Amino acid sequence: MSQRTARLDELLRQEISGLISREIHDPRIGFVTVTEVEVTRDLSHATVWVSVLGTPEERRDAMRALRGAMPFLRGRLGVLRLRRIPELHVKHDDAAERGTRVLQILHELESEGGQAPSDAVDDGLQRPSQPPSDQATATGAAGDGATPVDAASREGDS
Repeated sequence: MSQRTARLDELLRQEISGLISREIHDPRIGFVTVTEVEVTRDLSHATVWVSVLGTPEERRDAMRALRGAMPFLRGRLGVLRLRRIPELHVKHDDAAERGTRVLQILHELESEGGQAPSDAVDDGLQRPSQPPSDQATATGAAGDGATPVDAASREGDS
């Protein structure tokens, strides 16, 4: 994705989000969050990803209302002075619901006496291992029992 497209994605996300909250007064549209906007390379189409809170029926109604509002929103985006205002397509973003479901499952497992969720997940970090025996240790590189500071001071004494 080019830097220009990324900037346009974010600009459209902010503008559409503001327009929905300020200018769409449809009671079917409850708590809606515009999570992302993806503009095609030729800037002719934009997919608007939204998260909708509520029951499945309320989500369906809100999505239906948003689909109906897309031509209005596209017209209102004319203030952006883009060469071409992309055709808007709205899609439901269920990432928040999936995340909530995963957390719910982890809490259920924890309450059943299993491992705590943080203990059950491998963090992927490598633990430090013992240094190889051929490397210098805190007793000095020469293995004479002297610390590195002692070895350096002895070199200056001779």
